[in-house]
Amino acid sequence: MSDVAATPQNHELRRIFDYHRHPVAEAHLTGSAPKPEKVADQHDRSNAAARFNAALAVRITDAVGSMWCAYVFTIIALIGLPMALRPGGEGIIAWIAQTFLQLVLLSVIIVGQNVQAAASDKRAENTYNDAEAILHEATQIQDHLAAQDQVLSRLITQVLGVVRAEDASGRAGEAGPAVAGPAPAPAG
Repeated sequence: MSDVAATPQNHELRRIFDYHRHPVAEAHLTGSAPKPEKVADQHDRSNAAARFNAALAVRITDAVGSMWCAYVFTIIALIGLPMALRPGGEGIIAWIAQTFLQLVLLSVIIVGQNVQAAASDKRAENTYNDAEAILHEATQIQDHLAAQDQVLSRLITQVLGVVRAEDASGRAGEAGPAVAGPAPAPAG
């Protein structure tokens, strides 16, 4: 036991780990971290003309990018179908390529992109919320470990106190009267 207490380094309680919080984690904990950007946040709003253009583009995209617009475009395309089928008309292939696909699919594609953008925004929001939850859990783990460190430090201090006391009593016994050893074995 005296070997443990012999080196002065063992008498000091040292931290074996110093925690340094990541700046992004700190920003989340203080509430200063930016929320995830949405597709709508990407529009240029730096001046009045840019805000007007962005608002107009969003309105047109919302109008053209609806299934109702796709239905209207389908009706318009179907109105031109009889002329495409007449001899000397533009022909069915040209009607499909130039009229139907361009009018109808334009709206359907925009609808699909809007749905995908909304889903992407939702996924980003969920990922952000998950990251905040994980950060909270990690903070709880850090607090738990810090509490354990305090308990372990107290226990180490107590154990070292016992070791020192035993060392001191052992040294005191050496300096005092000689202690008789075991009795010699009878010859025989």
